[in-house]
Amino acid sequence: MPTAVASPPARPKPQLVFGEIFSFAFDTFRSNKVRFLLTALGMMIGTASLILVATISLTGKQYVLNLIQGIGTNMVEVEYQAGEHSAESASDDLTIDDMRAVQLQVSGIAAASPVVPVYERIALGNGKERDIQALGVEPAYLQVRNLVVLAGRFFDEQDSQAHNKVAVVTQKLGEDLYGSCQNALANTVKLNGLPFSIIGCFRERVDTFGQSEVTDRTMLIPYSVSRYFQEKPSVRQIYFSATDASEVVPITNQIQRVIQSRHRPNSVYRAQNLTQLLAVADKTANALTAILLAVSFVVLLVSGIGIMNIMLATVSARIREIGIRKALGATNREIRFQFLSEAILISLIGGVIGIVVGLAIPFSIRFLTEYRVPISGLSAIIAIVVSSLVGIIFGTIPATRAAQLDPVESLRYE
Repeated sequence: MPTAVASPPARPKPQLVFGEIFSFAFDTFRSNKVRFLLTALGMMIGTASLILVATISLTGKQYVLNLIQGIGTNMVEVEYQAGEHSAESASDDLTIDDMRAVQLQVSGIAAASPVVPVYERIALGNGKERDIQALGVEPAYLQVRNLVVLAGRFFDEQDSQAHNKVAVVTQKLGEDLYGSCQNALANTVKLNGLPFSIIGCFRERVDTFGQSEVTDRTMLIPYSVSRYFQEKPSVRQIYFSATDASEVVPITNQIQRVIQSRHRPNSVYRAQNLTQLLAVADKTANALTAILLAVSFVVLLVSGIGIMNIMLATVSARIREIGIRKALGATNREIRFQFLSEAILISLIGGVIGIVVGLAIPFSIRFLTEYRVPISGLSAIIAIVVSSLVGIIFGTIPATRAAQLDPVESLRYE
């Protein structure tokens, strides 16, 4: 009976040791510092620009949002636009009764105020005369328009009901008349012959650059007193403030319907809020962000091509080394991962340095100035992921080429 011959023991399959491969990649990096650092520089610039783009986008959105919030995100403005009228049919202007009707019929109105302009020419402190604008408003105008009282106080319901001749002036007008807001208090300004006592000085919370009804030389007086200067009880604008910012759009539509129902069908009234402006600003910021991101990705693409070029050159310079490693038992997978790890290492080094630079700039602005620049941690995560993907994508071709080299031909290479 033939004796069974024992088969030789199977050769152990080489194991892929990631620690050793990355250690070897790091040693290769250290031996060619200048070449690899210059390759990582492009990745650093691209990653830093990616974070800065996110910072610029967030900063722009925050700035616009702060401007709109300073004017009043809950604010709804109504004004008369156009209508057919003749000598027999007067213009169909807004009235204080329209405001009262809206307050009764529309829920969610926190405050409201009419705006009645009165124009007068007064003497300034330097002896010159200047045209000023007086606006007849309700005490709620302070809340609706989100104004800031710099000195003194704003007139209240008691002043309005008593028809007190009091006024609140802008900071610019107070400085022109008496040198400062504080000096303007308790002084008197005559408007169409009626003396008004200045009890306060104010400014808009954000600069509207003259695009609102408040100008540099504006004086606010109680609406009840402004009626002395009117032939008919019409108002130019009516401002409403919603209790909740989420209800501004439906409240605006309801206000439009109530106002329109109280006037002639051919009269046109406009009820508007700042949500549309916010949407336009948001779209503009997103468009700018998209353009800047495209530039950042182009930089990352160029740096990725640089990584691929340097790795292809590295493969050509290390063909004999690859042949020796294969002769010693290294598999194609190990060779592939060896060169891929070097490409990833270059990308990660450039990416980490880029993240540090990209975050350091906003942090330095916050440290050196009072402005709080928003910083997105998500942008740093995205940047490190993108830098890793660039290393993987552009390192795959050189790594695959190295893995496919014939060991015999590689050993013959000189």
